[in-house]
Amino acid sequence: MAPTLIDTPRLRLSELDEGDAAFALELLNTEGFLQHIGDRGVRSLDDARRFLREGPCASYAANGFGLWKVTRKSDGATVGMSGLVRRESLPKPDLGYAFLPAHAGQGLASEAGAAVLGHAFGVLRLAQVLAIVSPDNAGSVRVLQKLGMREWGLREFDGKMLRVFTLAAPGHE
Repeated sequence: MAPTLIDTPRLRLSELDEGDAAFALELLNTEGFLQHIGDRGVRSLDDARRFLREGPCASYAANGFGLWKVTRKSDGATVGMSGLVRRESLPKPDLGYAFLPAHAGQGLASEAGAAVLGHAFGVLRLAQVLAIVSPDNAGSVRVLQKLGMREWGLREFDGKMLRVFTLAAPGHE
């Protein structure tokens, strides 16, 4: 088990690894993930291990951050992932998150997102974090607004129009 990177009152965030393949396979094939984030072509445990190796794990090595596993402290259940993603199509890292449907509506995305932003600004010393969201994903828009992110505008990504949100580090407004 990877050491805890970020602790919140209810959650632990730690690095994902290939041992999390079953979780990744389940999460990446939920209706919400497919609809709002996209189909990553993950259909087997081997696909999930490849996704983890080439996505989050490669990002940890290259950037010092990535999407992290979110585990509930009360029972150790893996409930989702949240973290920072570095995309060539964006000028700054962006906040990303996805949770299993059984754990939606419990404030976990907001709690994890706030912790990730705190880490981004406090530990990583980033001046700004972005977020991208499908225009019809009202739940994620509410989370981003709750976190204090402001809408920056619409931008095309891979042929899809997405809403872009931004938050500056304290003192960088």
